[in-house]
Amino acid sequence: MIKKYYTYLLMAALMLIMAACTSDSDVEVTDEDGNTEETNIGGDLVASYATDVSSLDPAGQNDLPSDQRRNVIYEGLLYLNDDLEPEPRLATDYEQTDETTWVFNLREGVQFHDGTEFNAEAVKANIERIVDPAVASSRANIFEMIEEINAVDEYTVEIVTEYPFAALPNYLAHDAGGMVSKAVIDEDYQNALDEAELDMTLDEFYAQRAAGGEEYEETADEVGRTTGTIVEQKPVGTGYMQFQSRSPGENVVVERFDDYWDEPAKLDTITFKVVAEDASRIAELESGQSHFIQGFDNAQWERIENHPEMETHPVYNLSNEYVGMNTQKGPLEDKRVRQAIGHMVDKETIMDGIYYGVGRTMKGALQEEILGYNEDLEDLEYNPERAKELLEEAGYGDGFDLTIMTNDTPERVDLAIYLQEELKEVGINLNIEQLEWGAYLEAVSNGEHDLFILGWPNPVGDPDQGIWPLFHSSMQGTGGNRSFFDNAEVDELLEQGRRELDDTKREEIYQEIDKILVEEQPAVFIRQSQSANAARTEVEGLYISHFNKPDFRNVTINEQ
Repeated sequence: MIKKYYTYLLMAALMLIMAACTSDSDVEVTDEDGNTEETNIGGDLVASYATDVSSLDPAGQNDLPSDQRRNVIYEGLLYLNDDLEPEPRLATDYEQTDETTWVFNLREGVQFHDGTEFNAEAVKANIERIVDPAVASSRANIFEMIEEINAVDEYTVEIVTEYPFAALPNYLAHDAGGMVSKAVIDEDYQNALDEAELDMTLDEFYAQRAAGGEEYEETADEVGRTTGTIVEQKPVGTGYMQFQSRSPGENVVVERFDDYWDEPAKLDTITFKVVAEDASRIAELESGQSHFIQGFDNAQWERIENHPEMETHPVYNLSNEYVGMNTQKGPLEDKRVRQAIGHMVDKETIMDGIYYGVGRTMKGALQEEILGYNEDLEDLEYNPERAKELLEEAGYGDGFDLTIMTNDTPERVDLAIYLQEELKEVGINLNIEQLEWGAYLEAVSNGEHDLFILGWPNPVGDPDQGIWPLFHSSMQGTGGNRSFFDNAEVDELLEQGRRELDDTKREEIYQEIDKILVEEQPAVFIRQSQSANAARTEVEGLYISHFNKPDFRNVTINEQ
C-alpha cells in the first residue's frame, strides 16, 4: 500500500514538471538537427504612435494611423508581397476570364471574430458597402471601377469592372478591401434604418439599393446619418488579432484570435498607445514602457541606433514629398517659370540639410519599386543660370511675388524657408504661409495657393495610384490634383495605363508620362520618404511592409 502511494506521488510530481516545461510562455522548440532553443510565446506588446486612430471601420477615414491598427483586425482577399505582387490571403487563387471579368476562389473554413463564416456573400456585402452612397466612404474611389459583384457559389466570387482595369488585384489588396463580418454589416444597416425611422425591412433596403435611382438617393441621405456606427463599436474581421477595447485619445487594445485560420499570433495582446510627443515616445522606448514606436524626427536616428536596447526598423515607403505648383495661377501658368523653379531646387542639399540623409531623392513621380520607374529619366538639374534664362524668356526677368503654403511639419517649414532663399537669387520673392492641417488641405484643394508642399502615398503599389490622383484633370482639387494640372496627353496616357493588360506596355506608358511631367513641371518631386520605426531589442519577428504597416503575427518578446 505504501509502495503504491509513493508511486502516485512520483507520477504527480512528474506531471507537475511536465506542465511547467510546457507553459505557453516558455516553450522548447527542436530544430531539424535535434537541438532545442527556448522561445517566449505570449506577452503583451505596447506600440506607441503620435496620433490616435480616427476609425476602426475599413470604410472609414483614409489615413495611415487608422490602417496601422485596422491591419491586425481585418484581412482582404489579397495582399502585396515585398515585390508588390498580389498574393492570396482570404482568396486562394484568382483568374481573369475576359477583359472585364475576374473570378476569385475563396478560402474555406475561415471564421470572423464573432464566429460567423467568411464566404462569397460576405465579400459581396463588403465591396457593395464601400461604394454605397449611404456609407459615403472616403475610399469609394478605390473600387469605383467595379460594376458588378456576384456570389457564384459559397466560395466563388465574380467581379465585373466597368472597363478593363489591369491593376484590380492590387486595388483589392488595399485596406478598403478589409472584410467585415456580414452579420455586423447587416446590424449596422438595420440600426441606420431604425434611427432614420424608415418603414422598410433590411431586405427591402438592399433591393432598393440594387435598383438605384432617385428613390434610393433619398433613402441613402436619411440612412447615411448613422451608417458605420455599429461597425465602429464592433470592428469584427478575420485577422490574427481581435478587438478588445478602445479609449479615444489613449489606446486601442486587441487580443489574439485563437481560431484564426492560419497560425495564430504569438502575442497575447497589443496595446496601440497614443503618445503625441516624439521625445516622449523615445523615452518610453528607452525605459521599456513601450516595445515599439512609430514616427520620430529624422535627427533622432543616430541616438536610437547607438542605444544598446533599441534598434531602428527603416523602411522605404511607397510615398513621396513634393513641391506642387498651381499651374492655373499667374506666372505659374507658363511652364518656363515652373521649369525655372525646378532648376533652383538642389535635392541633394535638401536631403542632407533638412532630411538628415533619410530617404532617397526622386527624379519623377514613381519610386524605384513601382512598375514604370525609369532610372535613366533626365531630371532638371540645379542650375541658377538656366533658371534666370527661362524667366527672361517668359517675360519675368524683373522678378515677381509668389506664396508657398505649408502645414506646420518642421521639415516642410524648413523646406519652404530653403526655397524662399533660393528663389530670391532669381528675383522671385516667396512668401511663406503656414496653416494648421485642416485649413491647409482646404486652402490648397480650393486653389488658393501658388506653391505648396505635400506628400503622396501609393497604397496599392501600382503606378496608376501614384500618378492618376495627382495629375489627371478629373482629380483637380480634393481628388489629389492640387497642381490643377490639365494636360490632354497625360490624361490620355493615364487612361491607357489603366486599361492596358500587358505589363511591358504599361511600363512604357508610365515612363512616357514621367518624361512629360519633368518637362511640364507641375511639381518638383523631392524624396521618397523613409519610415521612422524603432523597437526594443527583445522584440523579435517584426515585419514592416512598404506601406509602413507593422505585421505583429510572428512577434515574440524575449525578455533578457
